[in-house]
Amino acid sequence: MSSLPAGASDSGAVSPVPPQRPLNPAELKIELLCRGLRIDGSCRIFEDGRPLAQLRAGLGSGLEVVIPGTKGDIWANAPVIEKFVEKTPYRLALDRGGYRVVDDGRGHQYRVKLAPKPAWYDQVTSRGVLMSRVGTLQGTCLSIYIGERCKFWSAEHPMNCRFCTIGLDAQIDDEEDKTVEDVVETALAAKQESGVTFVHFNSGYQGAKGLRKAFPYLKALKQRVGCLVGLQFVPERDMSLYDEALALGVDHISFCFEFYNPDFFRHYLPGKTEVLGRETFFAAMEYCARKKGKGSVSGEIIAGVEPIEDTMRAIDYIARIGAFPFVAVFRPLAGGTMQNYPPPDPAEMVRVFRHVYENCRSHNLPVGVAPNINLSLSLQPDDTFYLAPGEIADKMYQSWVDAMKHLMRPYYTSRMRPQM
Repeated sequence: MSSLPAGASDSGAVSPVPPQRPLNPAELKIELLCRGLRIDGSCRIFEDGRPLAQLRAGLGSGLEVVIPGTKGDIWANAPVIEKFVEKTPYRLALDRGGYRVVDDGRGHQYRVKLAPKPAWYDQVTSRGVLMSRVGTLQGTCLSIYIGERCKFWSAEHPMNCRFCTIGLDAQIDDEEDKTVEDVVETALAAKQESGVTFVHFNSGYQGAKGLRKAFPYLKALKQRVGCLVGLQFVPERDMSLYDEALALGVDHISFCFEFYNPDFFRHYLPGKTEVLGRETFFAAMEYCARKKGKGSVSGEIIAGVEPIEDTMRAIDYIARIGAFPFVAVFRPLAGGTMQNYPPPDPAEMVRVFRHVYENCRSHNLPVGVAPNINLSLSLQPDDTFYLAPGEIADKMYQSWVDAMKHLMRPYYTSRMRPQM
């Protein structure tokens, strides 16, 4: 899209010219994220897979599937309940050999696995809270929302992001008041039973110095659980808060500024525009990238709404400052104000994620080095290895990443020990 849309549309995504060859795992994940997945009557997703969680963040509402691949398995959270899924050619079917994604348009079939429901989902904390209401697995990572409902959803003066569904009453699978003990007990269960290595905290706007709300959780996880911890909060103007987070042992900090194009930022993010400003995101992200070092910070954007050229520029900028470019494929969430907006063209998203790969390679970003981090909501940078052209420079970069995984193993082992 090359201009700011006047309103939502239900015309559907532009279909790319279908390739005749089967898709590789990254291409299949992009197709599923853009087009969704119909569930065949033969499937037993509620018996064999994880529940479809209705969470504050909204994006995790899809079906978690694992796509096997020679460069590593890829996890995908495939949309299944949104309106646009009605038009998808992709269908999940079950036969004696297991689950497969059937492309009813091209005739290809792909073996996949359903991510199993962990036993700890049905356990309760010592306070009696169901652990699946404290945190949920997205891929192999434990995702936990903390804090109050985003203040941009204020009834008096709503300024919520237009694509967001955090403030809707339909989100019922998440405990609003999570104590530190709830989180510690849930994270311990997830580590012991599911092999979780990374816990990701995210939150809506909590007011000035809202990042402080994460500090008791961060401190407790580092001391009592032993895991890698990431934070995604709106940016702070007081940079000393990031120094405090680093002193407490945070492993990763991400900044979700969604749109690089200032007009789209202003139109779709009224609260972030009025209260924070686009430059506040950049200043905080650059500060943390300098303090934390290459590859320990992410800049997160949404692809499929603003012009693709702006998305490419955002990727260039994020990688240039030493951060990971994390691109979320726009999903028109059910019940949201943009639920009838067309999902993005998969062919354009392939271009976007190839650009992610090219930037990671050209800036020598150490992607995929931390152990057992598989994100399902979008392609993480090491997923994009499947999109590399296979030239000598690609092989050299991927060999370097493999070497870094080996060299960094003792470091991550020490980071994942309880610090008490």
